[in-house]
Amino acid sequence: MSKEVEKTRYSDDELTEFREIIEVKLEKARKQLDFYLQQLGEMADNQDNKIKGLDDGLSTFEAERLTTMASRQKKHIQHLENALIRIENKIFGVCRVTGKLISKERLKAVPHATLSIGAKQKK
Repeated sequence: MSKEVEKTRYSDDELTEFREIIEVKLEKARKQLDFYLQQLGEMADNQDNKIKGLDDGLSTFEAERLTTMASRQKKHIQHLENALIRIENKIFGVCRVTGKLISKERLKAVPHATLSIGAKQKK
């Protein structure tokens, strides 16, 4: 009778697959951040916005919305970059609460996840 040994980490081939997924998501996220920053720059350079300023709350609202979205995108990029570091250290995909592997399905959907579904639900 042989017991199947539970995997404690993903194989190098699996880590390479995850790296490719993350790099694609990272490229998209960086392009999106550049777009938000470009939009903010254009708003700041637009003379009409400077003149209306106090009269038009819409441009202020739009600037705040873009700033919030850019901030979220920066955090998302940081999470993805941290996931690449975990891949380098071969600890990618290990739940930081249970120490067990996070499901491949979850990691493909949310490659920067550090918690398994079970650990996330208990949190």
